[in-house]
Amino acid sequence: MIPLLPLATTAILFYPSASPALLAKSVIDESRQGVVVAGTVDGNQQVLDAYRARQSDVIVENVVGVVERLLADDNEGSRHQRFIMRMGNGNTLLVVHNIDLAPRIDSLRVGDRISVKGEYEWNDRGGLVHWTHHDPRGVHEGGWIDHEGWRYQ
Repeated sequence: MIPLLPLATTAILFYPSASPALLAKSVIDESRQGVVVAGTVDGNQQVLDAYRARQSDVIVENVVGVVERLLADDNEGSRHQRFIMRMGNGNTLLVVHNIDLAPRIDSLRVGDRISVKGEYEWNDRGGLVHWTHHDPRGVHEGGWIDHEGWRYQ
């Protein structure tokens, strides 16, 4: 396992506001199976920078942390699996995963390490990451969630 280094001492809570997306499950390179991808500090710092600047529509990649809380699915409109992850810097972030466009991560449990690429959206409650999938129309930059050697996109 790759240890995460703290980036900040201030705790910021990132959570709900619901907004879209996710698609097909594919295996990560077998040499990395079960390992969360490194490069973690950059993604976590991107989220913190976007939060502080009140920016939205920011593509963030390799945001790494541990699942802290599983939330009820949002079943209004497009269905979304929702959970809160704690990043290595101590901050938390809501991840909103579209289960109409992508498979549900049934094996996801509190304490699991994950890595996420998606679009960060700021709100007064902190923010969220969505678009953790490819765009079926091919217009929006695709994202993913890596969990236990699988890439959900």
